[in-house]
Amino acid sequence: MKKTVIAIAALGIPLTFAMSAFGQSSMSLSGVIDEGFDITNNTNPHGDPLYQFQSGYLQSNIITLGGVEDLGGGKKITFVIKTTFDVNSGRSAPGRSFIGLSDEKRGTVTVGRQYDSIIDYLAPTTANGNWGGWLLSHPMDNDNTDGSFLVNNAIKYASPEFAGFKFGGMYAFSNNTKFANDRLYSLGAQYLNGPLLVAAAYLQTNNPGAPNSGATPAGNASFTAARLRIFGAGVNYTIGSTTLGFVYSNTDVRDPVSSSYLSDPSGNPLPLEIAGVALNRLKFQNLEVNGMVQVTPFFFLGAQYVYTLVEGDASGASVKPRYHTVGLMADYMLSKRTDIYVQGAYEKVTGDRSGNVLDSAAIPGAGGISSTASQLAFRTGIRHRF
Repeated sequence: MKKTVIAIAALGIPLTFAMSAFGQSSMSLSGVIDEGFDITNNTNPHGDPLYQFQSGYLQSNIITLGGVEDLGGGKKITFVIKTTFDVNSGRSAPGRSFIGLSDEKRGTVTVGRQYDSIIDYLAPTTANGNWGGWLLSHPMDNDNTDGSFLVNNAIKYASPEFAGFKFGGMYAFSNNTKFANDRLYSLGAQYLNGPLLVAAAYLQTNNPGAPNSGATPAGNASFTAARLRIFGAGVNYTIGSTTLGFVYSNTDVRDPVSSSYLSDPSGNPLPLEIAGVALNRLKFQNLEVNGMVQVTPFFFLGAQYVYTLVEGDASGASVKPRYHTVGLMADYMLSKRTDIYVQGAYEKVTGDRSGNVLDSAAIPGAGGISSTASQLAFRTGIRHRF
């Protein structure tokens, strides 16, 4: 059976079949391929432009194997195994993987490597978490609304829907004798009533980026720090073919060491500091306004503006740079499964100068940090779902 599944997957054929030995049990194979060509005007200390093929920007390239076993009485066992991959190099990496029990009246409990409540509940109200993807993320994806990290060792509960309202929560273990070291917990809720969508979420993780087997270890963290705390709320409202959104998120990073989004041309993390003094706190407040117009059933236009106030403190010294981000996108469906798109992002840093990397623009996915306070990136791509 294993060899058969792999062979079919290699041919790119959707797989859905029933396993008669388990009654109403079923398995499915699906995935997404997103590939595009990117142009960035300035990506290193010399101000050089960058032209590159990159995949998984609008949506992660992923292969998903899922299964359901019907236990009867509204109860089911579910599992999901996801593998991400890069179209251009063929490299693969682990994605989400979990198993759980669902009850149509009581909700679902899953355990494994999973999304947190920020992604599950708040992200769909943002442009990047809904239709825009990585290029339209908030600076450094500081609030994780684009899923820069997944959560290991996690047990998660998701409620059923009650008159449009649903909620959930997660606790992720450190897998360490020091119980609180690199653990994570999060909560979130959503309310959907006709054209109105309202969401809120909260997350805290201790010692993210630590070299251990915890919830957000090194290589699976947007910041290496003593603590990362995120909360936010968002609202979307649809009027005819137009959806408007407003989102506020607040990210508080204690004793930050580095960010996975800020590195030199060799890939070495750049220190977060003011005039050579390490930061003891880094705070982001993101205010986003977004809109999407479904021009025809096959074509939509999207736009986004994000104002991010950054506050950095280091032994009495403090700075408050401000990031202004504009994102635009057009998407056309060639079929029910395939679309082509173009998008662009512009970022400008104003306000206080810190004398370090926080003074430079760095659009997520742009391929490098600008040598100036501004950066411009364009992408054209194609996405196929199978």
